[in-house]
Amino acid sequence: MKTKVLLLAIGCLVGIVGTHAQKGVDTGTPFGSGEDSVRCITNVSLFSSYARSGNLKDAYEFWKIAYDECPAAHKDIYQYGVRIVGWQIENESDPAKKTALMNDLMAVYDKRIVYFGNDPRYGKDWIVSRKIQDYMQRMGEQADAKTVYGWVKEIVDEFGNKTESLAVSYFMFSSHQLLLSDENHKQAYIQDYLKASEILDAQLAEATAANNEKEKSTLLSIKTGIDTGFAGSGAADCETLQHIYGAKVEENKDNLAYLKETVALLRRMRCHETEAYFAASEYAHKQDPTAESAMGLARRAVKLKDFITAIALFEEAAGMETDNIVKAEDYYLIALLTFEQNNYSKARQYCQKALDSNPNYGDPYMLIGTMYAATAPSVYPDDNVLRKSVFYAVVDKFEKAKQVDPSVTEQANKNIRTYREHFPSSEEIFMHPDLEKGKTITIGGWIGERTVVR
Repeated sequence: MKTKVLLLAIGCLVGIVGTHAQKGVDTGTPFGSGEDSVRCITNVSLFSSYARSGNLKDAYEFWKIAYDECPAAHKDIYQYGVRIVGWQIENESDPAKKTALMNDLMAVYDKRIVYFGNDPRYGKDWIVSRKIQDYMQRMGEQADAKTVYGWVKEIVDEFGNKTESLAVSYFMFSSHQLLLSDENHKQAYIQDYLKASEILDAQLAEATAANNEKEKSTLLSIKTGIDTGFAGSGAADCETLQHIYGAKVEENKDNLAYLKETVALLRRMRCHETEAYFAASEYAHKQDPTAESAMGLARRAVKLKDFITAIALFEEAAGMETDNIVKAEDYYLIALLTFEQNNYSKARQYCQKALDSNPNYGDPYMLIGTMYAATAPSVYPDDNVLRKSVFYAVVDKFEKAKQVDPSVTEQANKNIRTYREHFPSSEEIFMHPDLEKGKTITIGGWIGERTVVR
């Protein structure tokens, strides 16, 4: 009934507009003019009505006219168009016709870009992402990674940090597939990973600032997948990265952006013992000192056993670092260096700085416990029982380490079992006037910690 009313209304309209007509595709307007504009409106209305009710078969004829003659009339032409052509594909058994229809489906997405690619919410990058998604789902193992890569690389190059996250995911997926089939793609794959990481990091920062937890969760999931794929790709070994970046660092020693990218990549891949990492850090530090470049120079100083310089540079890195997790790691590295020099008191100070930056960091507690154990004989050199009481404080640190940081639990438990064996026996406690089970005592010497007798 509604369709009859619509046709009657349009028939009246035809009488009003007269015979002068031009199609929208010819005039560059949404509906065209004259009778052709009426024809466009009619067909858009009819195919939309059929498609909304799930009758894609009857929607096709009217949709095809609107699609060909007035493609700028409405986004519904494309939203329903992919469903209509998709329905045709699913109901076609002839392989050749199925292939032709698949090409038609991709063309629907391409035409939507032409006419609605500037949509602020569902623009070109969004459209291409859905085009790839549709292509991948329908083609399965027959999907051509090179084709997908070509589509999505254009989007990433054009939109940069504004690229929709789904497109970034397909960008790295297709690049990885190309790597699997062609080892010569390795350097491009590494550059793609850098670009994808930069995009996702920028979007994560925006989501965090906006307290958008849903978006943040989505981005983190995509980033984890990309990082995992890169780490297991075979392109990530340090020898290969040194070979790729060694000469290029020298060629780009005045290119600060390139140097920073290289330092970030090599550190992320834990290739911070390579000469490329050291050189890039040095050149970058001369132009624009950052926590990242200072860290690179500090690691080189450690390798050269110049510990005084290393400590100063780690301090510089920590002072400039804005990420508290990384800052804590900087301070912990200084603690390790001072521990190696047997300067336990100073090492503990840096462990505490690390914990001030990241209270959930287990390694500093583990190191303090290790230092307490190492110095137990010197704290009470003349009293064997009190010397054993130092191990109460030792175990306290390992207990605290696993409490705040589950990642150290296995090693902490192993240490706890070992050092509990050093506790004073019940007989020794009974015979020692300063000790009593359950009593709080203060461990002397440089330790100066309160603990409980077990």
